[in-house]
Amino acid sequence: MNRHIAIYPGSFDPFTNGHLDIVNRGLEIFEKLIIAVACNSEKNGFFTFQERVDLITELVADNPRVEVEALDGLLVDYVVKKEARVILRGLRAVSDFEFEFQLAQMNHTVCEQVETLFMMTSPECAYLSSSVVKEVGRLGGDVSKFVPPPVLRALQKKFAEMK
Repeated sequence: MNRHIAIYPGSFDPFTNGHLDIVNRGLEIFEKLIIAVACNSEKNGFFTFQERVDLITELVADNPRVEVEALDGLLVDYVVKKEARVILRGLRAVSDFEFEFQLAQMNHTVCEQVETLFMMTSPECAYLSSSVVKEVGRLGGDVSKFVPPPVLRALQKKFAEMK
């Protein structure tokens, strides 16, 4: 297993500036970061799985140290398959910690070689969530401060189609 590779998993629906903050700061620690886009069956997707993969790929296309891949199956199996050792997770607030802690404990129990690193989002991103961005946008609010430009264009297109 390679200590220089981290897996950053999530549904990223949509990918926000908070997610980008974790990616950029993760690259200060790890040589390579794999953004593993998961299809969360418990969430109703706003963007299709492929749209999310394509948007994130566009965002990081100029960085050879970042890859975007589909995550299908058990996360720890994916981490081992990619010869990584670390799962990188962003935390916005204490309210995120309990759920993330449970996941980290379960993942470590399933595969002791895999560790989870929690990274606090930067203060300017601490309030951001994909759900809030979608809700503000759906109600006609300006979300340009919360998402990268390609995601903003995709959101605007989706909201226009909903009218």
